[in-house]
Amino acid sequence: MDKENNQTSSFRAGYVAIVGKPNVGKSTLMNNILHHKLAIVSPKPQSTRHRILGILNRENCQAIFLDTPGIMHPKYLLQETMVKTARKTMREADLILMMVEATGLSSEDEEITELLTDFKVPKLLAINKIDLIPKDRILSLIDHFQATKLFQEIVPISALKADGLDILTSLIIKFLPAGEPFYPQDMISDEPERFFVSEIIREKIFLLYGEEIPYATTVQVEDFYERPGRKDFIRAVIVVERDSQKGILIGKGGQALKKVGKQAREDIERFLGRSVFLQLEVRVKKKWRKDASLMRRLGY
Repeated sequence: MDKENNQTSSFRAGYVAIVGKPNVGKSTLMNNILHHKLAIVSPKPQSTRHRILGILNRENCQAIFLDTPGIMHPKYLLQETMVKTARKTMREADLILMMVEATGLSSEDEEITELLTDFKVPKLLAINKIDLIPKDRILSLIDHFQATKLFQEIVPISALKADGLDILTSLIIKFLPAGEPFYPQDMISDEPERFFVSEIIREKIFLLYGEEIPYATTVQVEDFYERPGRKDFIRAVIVVERDSQKGILIGKGGQALKKVGKQAREDIERFLGRSVFLQLEVRVKKKWRKDASLMRRLGY
């Protein structure tokens, strides 16, 4: 009995909110710590719209990462909802991991730093993209944030190249509270397969289209079922705001949409580990990003 109690007291478990401005590398960081792609990644900012949970299971700990939308000055209702999601996630966390870019600070970084003063949980700072600048500039950034006396540890990293992630992960575990695991040890996320399928499709839209289309788009999986002896059937609807966007998304002779479908299907099959038949449709729901009722029906 004593041995069992000792094992429980040495186990650490808790929620880690990853926060920062858009496109700072939060999703890349979580994916590379977990060695599993859960969050979509795009060169365009604001690709993460939901709180995405990823679980790191080790013999002595369970770190539950919460990838959040970038904190920014919202311009419409969808962005307001995204920022509220990030703030709510911070309130639920046992540890907050803030990320900034080594290439330079912005007013958003300073505002997020100020926001963190309201939270009493341990805070770590990851200075990302260190592969892009000289080392002396990293040192000046470390000095700048040390002066705030806000962070227990400051770690320079490259999330993309997985540089410094082992050190960062060990520090995250160090500052987690003692306790039993919240999830089964074989779980990596609490999201259903439908969610990840819709996110994969949305990622391809972010990667394949220009500035306007990705931000005006969301994806709903309306049918998803297994067919014994045949490929799984998935029917997904891509929602846009205007007829002109629908035309661009589909492309001449449907070629643009076919490209989305092909790339998405390949990634979905890798993610699920089985073959699928993917059917895509495009619908117009005017000004859905500014309509609270429509947004709720679309999962926001």
